[in-house]
Amino acid sequence: MKYDIIVLGSGPGGYVTAIRASQLGFKTAVVEKESLGGICLNWGCIPTKALLKSANVFEYMNHASDYGITIQEPQVDFSGMINRSRGVADGMSKGVTFLMKKNKIDVIMGEGKVKAGKKLDVTDKDGKTTTYEADHIIVATGARAKELPNVKVDGKKIIEYRKAMTMDKQPKKMVVMGSGAIGCEFAYFYNAIGTEVTIVEYLDNIVPREDEEVSKQLARTFKKNGIKIMTGAAVESVDTSGAGCKVKVKTKKGEEILDCDVVLSAVGVTPNTEGIGLEDVGIATDRGLIQVDEYYKTNIPGYYAIGDCVPGPALAHVASAEGILCVEKIKGENVQPIDYDNIPSCTYCSPEVSSVGMTEAAAKEAGIEIKVGKFPFSASGKAKAAGHSDGFVKLIFDAKYGELLGGHMIGANVTEMIAEIVSIRKLETTGHEIIKTVHPHPTMSEAVMEAAAAAYDEVIHL
Repeated sequence: MKYDIIVLGSGPGGYVTAIRASQLGFKTAVVEKESLGGICLNWGCIPTKALLKSANVFEYMNHASDYGITIQEPQVDFSGMINRSRGVADGMSKGVTFLMKKNKIDVIMGEGKVKAGKKLDVTDKDGKTTTYEADHIIVATGARAKELPNVKVDGKKIIEYRKAMTMDKQPKKMVVMGSGAIGCEFAYFYNAIGTEVTIVEYLDNIVPREDEEVSKQLARTFKKNGIKIMTGAAVESVDTSGAGCKVKVKTKKGEEILDCDVVLSAVGVTPNTEGIGLEDVGIATDRGLIQVDEYYKTNIPGYYAIGDCVPGPALAHVASAEGILCVEKIKGENVQPIDYDNIPSCTYCSPEVSSVGMTEAAAKEAGIEIKVGKFPFSASGKAKAAGHSDGFVKLIFDAKYGELLGGHMIGANVTEMIAEIVSIRKLETTGHEIIKTVHPHPTMSEAVMEAAAAAYDEVIHL
């Protein structure tokens, strides 16, 4: 069975790649071993946002009196939240099934393994193996939760994000290892619905890849909401022999034992590149990541890779963009490599966090003379009216040329606002041009204009 393009994996990298390939006229198939949509639609991006929305609604109800509304005391229906999240995920997966049919893409269910000669074996659930051929094979197998050697996930007391989304019972106490996007989102969710949460972070700040001011603001808000934060700390071991867990944490002051019901391991991801035939074909990897050029070609002609299984940010929108670029290059279109310095990052806890480009520290370390503008949402009429005045917008400009080097936000709905900064950087818009771009009032997005104005001593509302 011969195709122009076969995509191995149907996550946001794989299924988007397949659709774009079909649009370009390629006879296309996608191979998936579990569920269309991959981790993102079924266990990551989408269902977690459904859980976070449930937490948002619960928080609103608990603070209804702040908005002049009187209601009876709300209660958490934990299983109802979980079921809603799974329902949202199932609906999105069915949507991808529809898109496959609409774009005349063959869906081959089973475990795929690449072979030499531009071939791919697929073994179905009954153990039957079928060989397929293609002019181009694109690996989009994604990644899974990383496991620390000293803290093995058992799926019961030490869990990863998939189990955290489907627990039968809400834990009374939880320790979260790691404070990246996954760790902070689950810490917020469980804390908001009443679980006692402790975050253990090895580095000195939570969300350590973010601008330091953003990290400190999020830590203040989390602590105010009752989340215990231990930075510069590491989980050395977890004793699960008793009814709960005893977590041994090494801190700068010494060792501390934390008691909890469950430990969530959120220490990053590891690529799904084992057992898919890479060694048999001779495809080069480094620490499990498939090595590719700027158009996602591997070292073996006819084989490509995109998404979380290649070097770069492990983000759904990056995987989609890489897949589209890959097949457009195969088609011979005039395309340019992705600018990885202009990739937005979002964390969907409350307050939300979003960013793109250089942090203030990185710009200074690079020896660039900068102008920094910051506008707090406490001075925003829309934020105050909405009852969400925590946070700020921070913009970093090159002092000489006015180039926007980085944008960093923390507050309500800032994950919806960051795209403006990405576009500004793409179009090489200067600080003065941002100031003169009229923003609607009252909106949260006014803070972007005001932050730019603050950098040039022209801010009005501070």
